Amino acid sequence: MIDIESRLTLDERSAIDFVLALRKRWADTVYPALTAEFEASGAPAGSVAEVEGPLHALPVYPWFSHLERAQQKMLWRLAGDSVVRRRDELLHELEQVPLQGVGSLELDEDVRLPGWYTDYDIHVQPGSFFSDDMSAYVYEMGARVVMLRDNDGYKFHRLFAETACPELPGATRVVDVGCGFGKSTRPLVGRYPGAEVVGLDLAAPGLRLAHAEAEDEQLAIAYRQADAQDTGLETASCDLVTGTMVLHEMPGEAIEQVVAEAARLLKPGGALRFLEFQLTGDPVRDATVHEHAERNNEPYFRALFATDVLAACQRHGLVGASWTPFDERAEGLRPAGWGTRAEWHFPWAVLSATKPAQDPAGSAWVAGSSEVTT
Repeated sequence: MIDIESRLTLDERSAIDFVLALRKRWADTVYPALTAEFEASGAPAGSVAEVEGPLHALPVYPWFSHLERAQQKMLWRLAGDSVVRRRDELLHELEQVPLQGVGSLELDEDVRLPGWYTDYDIHVQPGSFFSDDMSAYVYEMGARVVMLRDNDGYKFHRLFAETACPELPGATRVVDVGCGFGKSTRPLVGRYPGAEVVGLDLAAPGLRLAHAEAEDEQLAIAYRQADAQDTGLETASCDLVTGTMVLHEMPGEAIEQVVAEAARLLKPGGALRFLEFQLTGDPVRDATVHEHAERNNEPYFRALFATDVLAACQRHGLVGASWTPFDERAEGLRPAGWGTRAEWHFPWAVLSATKPAQDPAGSAWVAGSSEVTT
């Protein structure tokens, strides 16, 4: 497969490196300066609502706010231009990949894309992720910079699979919803050898790229175009349902329906695991996480925080529901909490829940209780 980055000209690479450096300094220099300025101001910090006014009045705040939005727009412009210049070459390569190979690709021309999915340029990416065959290539390239190159090789997703996804001897099917271009799905093949690995997404461009890259790596993954709210898969057919960075991009009612669908898909004793974001309890940090939603064109980001996902798990028959912090740098799942970090970072967290097993009498065996680990 063509790695866009390996084909960049010197000018293109230099421009991308500039945006990467700008994003790093925004996170590790401008953000700490903002928090230090807030602390020196003596303003109360009891809640997000309480800190927002004083935070906005600080001299560093306009720099912090503008740089987050500006570097994101610069990134997509550069990534988009680099990909479009190679459009014919990339399309030709996609066309050479058979739908049925080591794995498979199944697209559905009749799938309905919800309005909440199509109405916004999510992440400030023009056209978002679904609109054109090149959208997935643009997003793949841009995501490397957004994650500060710390997710190269999809380290975050490997850590998620290795530290947050349970041992499931004899698993026959695992399903990854909102799989995008497959970065979250591929690590599941090694984690669950022998299981059918299925990746689902609404966006055909992402699935085409995901399938092409999986075929290049000789990974047997079945990619299907489907809505996570109504997958079309059989009831009680899955040992594990996963998703990474997908719930925060849908409204609360869709989050509820995705949980309901995951619960339907799981076998008794099956597991749900979603890598997402949660507020940290630090009002200043959490205020900047809240505002990331507006600056990054993520209109439903706050819907995840406002939705009682643990209660939704209970409503749909799942037990042991919890949120656990996740450290993307090295540790993965981190029950002790996020720890002290000076730089701005996404507050990663893992949603875990289990479908009750059945005792011989056929009644549900219930273990654990809903809790939040911070």
